[in-house]
Amino acid sequence: MPKFSSPKTTSLKSNPLLQTGWRWLWIAVIFFIIDQVTKGIAVDYFVTPGGRFEVMPFFNFTLAYNKGAAFSFLADQGGWQVIFFSTVSSVVAIGILYWLYTLPAKNWWLGIALSLILGGAMGNLYDRLVLGQVVDFIDWYYQDYHFPAFNVADSVIFLGAFMMIYDSFKNPEEQTDKPNKA
Repeated sequence: MPKFSSPKTTSLKSNPLLQTGWRWLWIAVIFFIIDQVTKGIAVDYFVTPGGRFEVMPFFNFTLAYNKGAAFSFLADQGGWQVIFFSTVSSVVAIGILYWLYTLPAKNWWLGIALSLILGGAMGNLYDRLVLGQVVDFIDWYYQDYHFPAFNVADSVIFLGAFMMIYDSFKNPEEQTDKPNKA
C-alpha cells in the first residue's frame, strides 16, 4: 500500500527573499496606497486648487499641484522637469529595490527606512506619470508664512531619510567593511 505524505509546504523563513530587505516592501506598498487615497480625497474634496479646510490655526488642508521637485523646485519650467524627475525617481526606485535585495533582513531599521523612501517615491512618481504633476494638500503655516504644501509621500520620504541618517550615526562601525581595531 503506497504511503501518502503531506505536500511540502515552504515556511516564510525558508523563502530566500524574506531573508533580505525585501521583507519590508509591504511598508512601501501600504504608504503608496495611503498616499494615493489621501491625494484622491484632496482632489475630490477640493476640486479647484487653493481651496482650504482649516484644521487648526496653523494647519490647513488645501489642494496644490507641483510640477517640480521638493518645495516646487523647477515647477515653473516648460515641462521637461516632469520627465527628468520621473526618470530620476525610477532610477532611485530601482536602486533602492536592489539595495533592499542585498540588505540582510536583520538590518530592519535601514530596511524600513528604505521602504518608506521607496513608497513615497513611488507615490509621487505615479502622480507625475498619470497627472503630469504631484498632488500636494498639507499646508502648515505661521501667520502669513506658509511652508510649501506637501503630501504623505513627501512625509514618508523625509521620515525614511531621517531614519537613514540616524542609522548612520547610531551604527557608524556597521557602515564600513573594515574590521574594528582593538
